[in-house]
Amino acid sequence: MVPGPLIVVSGPSGSGKSTVVARVVKESPKPIRLAVTATTREPREGEENGVSYHFWTTERFLNEIAASSLIEHAFVHGQNYYGTPRFEVEPYRERGTGVILVIDVQGAEAVRKIYPEVFSIFLDAPNLRQRLEARGETPENIEKRMASAQKEASRKNEYNEVLLNDDLETAVREMSQLIRRQFDC
Repeated sequence: MVPGPLIVVSGPSGSGKSTVVARVVKESPKPIRLAVTATTREPREGEENGVSYHFWTTERFLNEIAASSLIEHAFVHGQNYYGTPRFEVEPYRERGTGVILVIDVQGAEAVRKIYPEVFSIFLDAPNLRQRLEARGETPENIEKRMASAQKEASRKNEYNEVLLNDDLETAVREMSQLIRRQFDC
């Protein structure tokens, strides 16, 4: 069986990655799933362990790193660890299912080294500050995330495609088309 495609989606906090990818996965005629990321941050209201994220202690996260159980990992915004467990990717791809990783630019760089066939999309959006404010982020977090967004945007050229999420329906349609092409390669 041909392995399912591996797709990385990155972009600044507040660019709409989770929203766009959730719609792409839900509406896809091809077998595709979103890999659930592990993190050491606390769950937000409504988030469910194993569905939204794998919420791990720092001790467990460091043990998983030591055991090479993560495809990629990073310490993000100077606050928490995030990473992609191998069990969220490899068994699915082996069955022909596409897997989307919603990860930061550091993680995308690490994934490219392990999986040179990865297809990557950078999702950008106007008005990031307003989006973060609407999400209820603290002023301190907004400033950290805006600084991170500037660094991330400087690495757009490392991606196969750059999409602008200034209209949700257009972003979903464009991302869906790009991902469907990966199944037909």
